[in-house]
Amino acid sequence: MAVEVQGRGVNRRTVLRGLLRGAVISVGLPPLEMFFNSNGSAYACGGAIPKRFGLFYWGNGNRPERWVPEGEGTAWELSEELAPLVNVQPKISVISGMAIHFPNLYPHTSGAAALLSGMELMGSGENITFAGPSIDQIIAGSIGVNSLYRSIQTSPTGASGLSYNGANARNPPEASPWALFERLFGPAFQLPGEGGAVDPRLALRQSVLDAVLADLNRLRAQVGRADQLRLDQHMEGVRELEQRLALLQQDPPALDACALPAAPLQSYPDIDGRPQVSAISRAQCDLLVMAMACDQTRVFGHYFSDPVSDVLYADATAGHHDLTHNELDPQPEVHEITVGIVSELAWLLERMDAVQEGDGTLLDNSAVLATSEVSLGHIHAIDDLPIVLAGSACGRLQTGVHYRSYTSENVSKVMLTLVRAMDISAASFGAAEGEVSDGVSMVEA
Repeated sequence: MAVEVQGRGVNRRTVLRGLLRGAVISVGLPPLEMFFNSNGSAYACGGAIPKRFGLFYWGNGNRPERWVPEGEGTAWELSEELAPLVNVQPKISVISGMAIHFPNLYPHTSGAAALLSGMELMGSGENITFAGPSIDQIIAGSIGVNSLYRSIQTSPTGASGLSYNGANARNPPEASPWALFERLFGPAFQLPGEGGAVDPRLALRQSVLDAVLADLNRLRAQVGRADQLRLDQHMEGVRELEQRLALLQQDPPALDACALPAAPLQSYPDIDGRPQVSAISRAQCDLLVMAMACDQTRVFGHYFSDPVSDVLYADATAGHHDLTHNELDPQPEVHEITVGIVSELAWLLERMDAVQEGDGTLLDNSAVLATSEVSLGHIHAIDDLPIVLAGSACGRLQTGVHYRSYTSENVSKVMLTLVRAMDISAASFGAAEGEVSDGVSMVEA
C-alpha cells in the first residue's frame, strides 16, 4: 500500500490517502509533537492560522458627547453609545479626537473617501469616486490573495458600499443573507478532510476564462488609454476568478473551527414598512464569521448603511439622515439609533470571539475597524470621528485602551497602524493632506 500526504501541508486535520487494490484509503493522523509548541498548546496565529481584517461601517455618525469614553489610557469606561460593547471591552480600543484634513466639499462623501482611502474625492457632481483603493482593498491585496474570496462585502440595508479597488472600481455589497450563504456554503463548499472529486465543470470554466482573457488582451491593443484602464480593472476581476477556480480544485484549509453554518431565511420582508435590519445584519455577520473560520476569506466589509443613509429603523419617527438634521437637541432618536448600530457591532465581535483558534479566538487573530464618515451628523463634522478597533491582530495591536487626540491628528494615522498590523510594510498612507508616515503609537504593540 502506497500512502502519501495530500493537501497544502501537514497539520492536525491532515488525512493520509493511498491506494489499496484500487480502493482509496483515508487515515487520520494522531496528535504529533510537530503540531504543538513547547507548552503543549496548539500553534497560534502566524502559523496555520491566518490574520483577518474587517470593516464595520455605518453612515451619519454619532452624538460625540455621548460617545467619547470617560478616562484615557487603560483607565476608561464605556460611554452610553459604546455600552453594548461591554462583553468585548477588554478586546477593543477606542480612538477619539482624530480628524479629516481634506476640505469637506461633498458632505458625508468627502469624509468617507478621506477616511477610508486617505485621498480626496475624484470627479465632480454625480461622477465622484474614490481616487484610490480603500483600506480594505489595500489589505486584501496582501492577505486576501490566498483565500477563496479576496474580500467579501455585505450590507443589511442595501447600501452601495465604500469598497474600492481604485477609481471607478467599487465592490458592491451583498444584501441577501441567503444569496451570501449559497455563494459561500452552497454545493461547491467542502469541509476540511471531506475529500471528494473535483467538479469537472471547473476545468471547462477555466478554459472559458482563458479565452476571455485572450480576447480582452486583443481588445486592449485597439483602444485608447482611458479604455485600457477600464479593461485592466475588468481583467483583474477575471484573474481573481481564475484564482478562485484554482483554489476550488485544492483541498480546503484544515482549520478546526470550520463548520457548515445554519442556512438563513430566504427572505426578510419588511415589517410595517420597515426593513428587518438587525435580523439581516446578524445573519450576514454569522456567515462572515464562519467564512473566516473556514478561510473562505480573510477580509470583509460590512456596510451597515451608506453615507446620507435614510433607513427607517424600528421605532424611529423618520429616516436616520433626516433625524440627524431635523430632530431637536439632544436628539434622543439619533442617539438610540447609534446605540442600536453599536449593538450590531457587538453581535459581530462577540461571534468572532466565540470561535476558538489555537490559543486564542478569531477576534484575537483579527483587526476590525468600526467607524463612520462624520461625527455630529447635524453639521457634517469631520473631526472627533468615532473609531473603535477590535482584536489584537495576533498581538500587533493594543486592546483595552482609549486614546484621545487633543490636536485633531490626521485619521490616516489609524489606517497606517492597521495596514502595518497586517504585516504589510508601508512607509505611508494616503496622499496630499491625507498622507501620514506615522501611526497611532498608543495602540501599536
